[in-house]
Amino acid sequence: MIEIVSIRFKNRGKSYSFAPNGMEIATGVKVIVETAKGLEIAECSRGNHWVEETAVVQPLRPVARIATADDLRIEELNKKREKEAFQICQQKIAEHGLEMKLVDVECNFEGNKTMFFFTADGRVDFRELVKDLAGIFRNRIELRQIGVRDEAKMIGGIGICGRPFCCSQFLDDFQPVSTKMAKVQSLSLNPTKISGSCGRLMCCLRYEQDAYEDLIKKVPKQGAFVETIDGYGTAAQVNLLRQTVKVKLDQDKDDTLHVYKANELAAVPGGRPRDGEEPPHVLNYVPEEPEAQEPAEDEWNIPAMVAAEPQETETPAEAAQIPEEGRRSRRRGGRRSRGEQPEQPRDAQPEKKPELKKSEQGKKPQKQPKPKQEKPAEAEKEAKPQENRKSNSGRRHSHVKAVKAENKAPQEKPETEKREKPEQSPKAEGQHRSGSRRRRPRKPKAPGEKTE
Repeated sequence: MIEIVSIRFKNRGKSYSFAPNGMEIATGVKVIVETAKGLEIAECSRGNHWVEETAVVQPLRPVARIATADDLRIEELNKKREKEAFQICQQKIAEHGLEMKLVDVECNFEGNKTMFFFTADGRVDFRELVKDLAGIFRNRIELRQIGVRDEAKMIGGIGICGRPFCCSQFLDDFQPVSTKMAKVQSLSLNPTKISGSCGRLMCCLRYEQDAYEDLIKKVPKQGAFVETIDGYGTAAQVNLLRQTVKVKLDQDKDDTLHVYKANELAAVPGGRPRDGEEPPHVLNYVPEEPEAQEPAEDEWNIPAMVAAEPQETETPAEAAQIPEEGRRSRRRGGRRSRGEQPEQPRDAQPEKKPELKKSEQGKKPQKQPKPKQEKPAEAEKEAKPQENRKSNSGRRHSHVKAVKAENKAPQEKPETEKREKPEQSPKAEGQHRSGSRRRRPRKPKAPGEKTE
């Protein structure tokens, strides 16, 4: 086992192994490493870890140091120089009329070398361009022609899947991709659908190729002569992912297709036999063990939205002290509401109502007088002055009546008046009594008296 750290340059996807040189380097830290081109600044993609010695290429180059503030300042200056160099190079390419596309510019960390990456359809004579750039930058100039895949890796972007390019994220090397892979995976052979932004076949076609090759070995090819559990027939359609085959049986007169699993059929070697020959028996069917089915859930069942009330646990000592009626009330929700009545034991008989006599059946029940409510002390205090006022007013009225009675002398009325006066009915008397003021009767006229 050997201890290494993984280093990535300019976030270009591929990681290189370096010796940590006795330092503990965390992921994401900027470091200065020794390369074949000299000192370079890079980022640690994975900290100290151990691997097999056969997994790395010897000898390992060491990490010089962890980047300091001065190293980071030099990196910022180099980025500004790269932008200026890119614009100057594009102008010079247009002046010389060269058929090339400038992709990227890199400046060495030490500042003694500048690299220009470009793409072109064929060979390009750029000797005059190199002389002009060397006279401007006063350092070593290098022009490197790359492919369209490398261009997409340097620039980056978003693929048709909505994710960043695989080549700019994690791919180390470009592996060959062919249209046969798309055909095996039952994909459309339309170039626009299976090609990436670089114009080449998508690298992701290679990811699942090994899995599809294993699935192909378990099912027959489309159009093969097969033996099924129901007889012989021809494979019409194959689904690799589901491992199912649609077969047209020879015994069927119509074009009905039957679906079989991979273990329910087998391809007959040599294809369909000649007329009169009996096909060989090649199927060795082994039924699959039934899988344990989970109980079906009711789709219309509404889940409980309220948590169940916690039940009180009683110790045997407490249970002995609580009477039986108290236990029942606790089980049914604790305290009773105001409207509820206490439960009666089952053995208790209902109270009998008193039977009414025949003479009292038709009568309405008499209302019992309500008990007088005792007034509080404050109400009594308020009531006392009101009673005193009433008693004083009663005394005054009685004194006034006595004075009036004394002033009125009892006058004897003549007999004629007694005779002429009609008897009043008790109803009339009631009317006079009810009236507020009573009129005095007029005196009868004496004989011979003139009216005025």
